[in-house]
Amino acid sequence: GGSGTAYQEVMLVSSYPTGMALAQRQVAVQEGPLYRTEGSHITLWCKVSGYQGPAEQNFQWSIYLPSAPEREVQIVSTVDPSFPYAIYTQRVRSRGIYVERVQGDAVLLHITELQERDAGEYECHTPNTDERYFGSYSAKMNLVVIPDSLRVTAIPQTLNKVEHDSLELKCEVSKSTAQHSHVSIAWYRQRGSEVPVEVISLSRDFVLRAGSAYAQRQATGDVRLDKVGETTSKLTIYNLHPSDQGEFYCEAAEWIQDPDKSWYAMTRKRSQGAIVNVQATDKEFSVRLETEKRTYIVGEPVEFRCILEAQNVPDRYFSISWAFNSSLIASLGPNAVPVLNNEFAQREALGQLKVAKESDSVFVLKIYRLRLEDSGKYNCRVTEREKTVTGDFIDKESKRPKNIPITVLPLKTSISLEIINNASSVLEGESLRFGCSVRSAFGPQSRFSVAWQLVDKLNRRSEIVRLDREGTLQPGPSYAERSSYGGIQVEQVRPGSFTLEIFNSIKADEGHYECRVVEWTRTLDGEWQMVGERHMGTLVSITALEAGFAVTAISRTPGVTYNESFDLQCIIKPHYPSWVPVSVTWRFQPAGSTEFHDLVTFTRDGGVQWGDRYVGFRTRTAIEKAESSNNVRLSISRASDTEAGKYQCVAELWRKNYNSSWTRLADRTSNLLEIRVLRP
Repeated sequence: GGSGTAYQEVMLVSSYPTGMALAQRQVAVQEGPLYRTEGSHITLWCKVSGYQGPAEQNFQWSIYLPSAPEREVQIVSTVDPSFPYAIYTQRVRSRGIYVERVQGDAVLLHITELQERDAGEYECHTPNTDERYFGSYSAKMNLVVIPDSLRVTAIPQTLNKVEHDSLELKCEVSKSTAQHSHVSIAWYRQRGSEVPVEVISLSRDFVLRAGSAYAQRQATGDVRLDKVGETTSKLTIYNLHPSDQGEFYCEAAEWIQDPDKSWYAMTRKRSQGAIVNVQATDKEFSVRLETEKRTYIVGEPVEFRCILEAQNVPDRYFSISWAFNSSLIASLGPNAVPVLNNEFAQREALGQLKVAKESDSVFVLKIYRLRLEDSGKYNCRVTEREKTVTGDFIDKESKRPKNIPITVLPLKTSISLEIINNASSVLEGESLRFGCSVRSAFGPQSRFSVAWQLVDKLNRRSEIVRLDREGTLQPGPSYAERSSYGGIQVEQVRPGSFTLEIFNSIKADEGHYECRVVEWTRTLDGEWQMVGERHMGTLVSITALEAGFAVTAISRTPGVTYNESFDLQCIIKPHYPSWVPVSVTWRFQPAGSTEFHDLVTFTRDGGVQWGDRYVGFRTRTAIEKAESSNNVRLSISRASDTEAGKYQCVAELWRKNYNSSWTRLADRTSNLLEIRVLRP
């Protein structure tokens, strides 16, 4: 049938007469007689040469039937739609018969379903386009239509085999053609809608050849094709593989030699199929994970390949899952549709990540632009599943290879830091102020996030505050309340320059302060990408307020004459600044008494409170506190027996907290001063 077309076009080249004068028209037609089988699709070629006029010549085909060899019956024309006789009109209209133009001066006559009545002498005629008639304008050939006697039969059956079994199938091929013809036979294996795979064939000239998928096994003798008797051929496959599963059928063609000595397949037929199931005996499988390298730079792609090694993979059911640091990324069932989790689903939707089945045995995870946080361990897990009679799947066995760890390094950044500390040693209660300046080669397209951290003497790290790239401030857990009262302040003075201020410092604020800066740039897809990180630190020591806290009472006149004045001084050490809250109380024990009573108190906020025991003192006593808070003087005028006794001062050291509450840090009691009042 159709395979003859290409073959006949070759004949166009080799069969045309040569050596004729250019001006002499010559029409050539395919050499006859041709034997063709009833019901087949045939073609006849015709070619004109040596003509004058247009390059595109017209052709008209006619037939002279054996019953009236002198009478022309017109079939089809390339120029005249009314050319066909009534007997052919319907077949021409329905394209059961048509002319295919191969080139301007060559055509093929197609008869798609050859009938017995199509036998006869065919004439190809070319209407004249020359200035004068010179040469031949038509050519004839004979077509003989013979019955299609080829029969190809095999027993339709279903065979259930086990791996390493043998398979034997027979095919009966017969013909009863009177003319001399040859037969070719071939065996094929087909699975569903897949392209059939040739197993082995015997050509019309008796050459045995295996298809590419079976060539090696034929060479070792595991695949054979033998002739049994006159009409039967037997296919034998030893040592069956699971991949041999499918439908096996045989196909035969009957060939005849045309007058030009070429062979033509007159008819081709296939047998019914035998379904062969092959159950694998080895259900073991192994899995390996591969990637190109272990270290990457931010923005580079990475591809992980999970490779399944097993027999008969297309006929088994496997599902696969991908994991990152033991957390599920994605899974693919036997249908190979990926289901992704959480953040990875978002990245897949943005085209940044792909999970796919490359083939029956290869599964791929690809990240197109790596981030720093993609550093970690990757793995795949393959699970074999079994399909139940209800169509559901149940898990049988799972395997996974060793983890593959990868490291994602930041882009090389020129970020540099400078940190400024207002004082490396401060007194408790003083403010701490730090400056952190960053410079980068990326310039204005960069943004920075800053985190201030404190590492104490026990090497415990705590985050004080974080300022993200959008300018949002987030205090650390240990500093949240203090920050809410305004005790901690972070400010971006200008792009790349940040300050941290901690008001009313406490001893626990002592340690190593670090400024950690992360640089971000925007990628082509609009995402922010971390490109570098730097940190720098400075040490701060804080002197506790109560360190060295002591109080001393002094008097220059322990013996006082009646009616004279005298001074008592309460000296506080160390020398505190005026903002340090200290309260001082003078206490008095009259001569002959065993009890002390509060005489007067200079409070922490600068007020004066008098005791209610010795009212007379108040009219003749003055209390004065030096601006430095280190000296509280008690002056008494007109001394009398009432003022004789023992004096003592008590000092209390206070701290005002960030929430306006007060904490008493320490209290100290001075030595005793004994004042004697002498009669004049």
